[in-house]
Amino acid sequence: MSNPSNAREHSFVPLGGEAVSGIGVDIVDIERLGDRLERQPRLCERLFAPEERELKLASLAARVAAKEALGKALGNPGDLSWHDAIVRRTETGRPYLVLRGAALETAIAQDVRFAHLSLSHDGNLATAMVVLETVGNRGRAHGDEEPQS
Repeated sequence: MSNPSNAREHSFVPLGGEAVSGIGVDIVDIERLGDRLERQPRLCERLFAPEERELKLASLAARVAAKEALGKALGNPGDLSWHDAIVRRTETGRPYLVLRGAALETAIAQDVRFAHLSLSHDGNLATAMVVLETVGNRGRAHGDEEPQS
């Protein structure tokens, strides 16, 4: 990739207190989830909040992946409920997580300030990635220089 000397650029490097505190990724087989939901009608109520239940199967699978990825990012605390996390979208369509219950308590205990969520589905797979971020003295040490390009 070329970078003309007059091109505008900016380094997106944490400068002080930001730090990634957890990363979680999960993949869900959309067809398999659909089969399970057909065989076990109450499973939909167990996995999804009322506002999520009317979505298309691929979107439901992405939400299962998001909830699993969140659990991994939080370190797999054993007391999480499927209803502890709800995936919503901003007016522009960007997905985000709403936490409550044990997920919220765990995030607070870990000083999580931001939860970044990415969802995707293609073919028969849905995937999600969650990156949790803290703010405090856990980021780069004060005085560290920006990386050189």
